[in-house]
Amino acid sequence: MFDALLFDLDGTLIDTESIAISTGMAAFAAHGHAVDEAFMHALVGKDEPTAARMIRAALPHADLEAVNRHWREAFSASVDRGLELKHGAAELLAALCEPMAIVTSTGREGAHRKLDLAGIAHAFAHVVTLDDVTTPKPAPEPYLLAARLLGVAPGRCLVFEDSETGAEAAYRAGCVVVQVPDVVPSQGRWAHHLAPDLLTGARMAGVI
Repeated sequence: MFDALLFDLDGTLIDTESIAISTGMAAFAAHGHAVDEAFMHALVGKDEPTAARMIRAALPHADLEAVNRHWREAFSASVDRGLELKHGAAELLAALCEPMAIVTSTGREGAHRKLDLAGIAHAFAHVVTLDDVTTPKPAPEPYLLAARLLGVAPGRCLVFEDSETGAEAAYRAGCVVVQVPDVVPSQGRWAHHLAPDLLTGARMAGVI
């Protein structure tokens, strides 16, 4: 039914969004800026430069360099203790035979590190990262690039995403979108299939 399957990484295949939110809130608080979950949720799915612009707009007097250093160190330490796959991710990846790629807003080094720590790097023919595009999600470029690298038409690609930002990017690229919301609920505006978990979404799309 599909020629290729494309996956977001954080919050879709690996359970990192909850780590990012908890360590981020702690970092802001440590530097005198108490932020709530709604503030953190607005950053989900955003690439780092976009998130930085949003933070500067909301907290113009924050020492963003110090906050980010604190945040990165805490996040990295937490990730080093182990990365959990999202429910159904291992089973889904093992069941699929189509060519697969990762499409993430994380930078190249961080993306490959997470894939290695999660033990799933071998499953993907290509990894498209923030460093590979000029216009990141929600622009369609990352998904168009992944389709091109796999040699397939975007309309023949099934995408798994958790965030609105990512789902919009995939939809605008012309892909079929399965959205499995993670920490932020969604009404599935950009999704062809809105699912509670990866396996259910895969069944809805007819790939398992």
